[in-house]
Amino acid sequence: MTDLIEVRAANLLGAPLDWAVAMAEGYKRDPEQLTGDGVTVISPKGTFTSVSIHGAANGFGFRPSTNWDQGGPLIDKHNGSVQHNQSFITSACYSGGPAGAGVWCYGPTALVAFCRGFVHYKLGDTVQVPKELMP
Repeated sequence: MTDLIEVRAANLLGAPLDWAVAMAEGYKRDPEQLTGDGVTVISPKGTFTSVSIHGAANGFGFRPSTNWDQGGPLIDKHNGSVQHNQSFITSACYSGGPAGAGVWCYGPTALVAFCRGFVHYKLGDTVQVPKELMP
């Protein structure tokens, strides 16, 4: 098992954010994985996939914070919303989160904002992320 580090949900981006979304959605880490270029996770339905820095950068694996085919349905599933605000600073021009969240989070894209808000709502202000997923 890998070392975990604590990160604020509002600061998550890329593979660490995708990992946190997976945990918030009920995915589990593959207990048989010992090494590799990322982390294998198992969905609640038993489907294996990966979360990795390489996958986040090159378009494969579980990456709801950058892939609308994965992140978009999460917004619908959790009755979420995202709002664009031109008065926000450039690096955080969207806010978002699921229905019922008392706090929305900000992000540079709609998916990042929603995913951060979702993680904050489900897992709290700080989350544990595998150290190998950190840039």
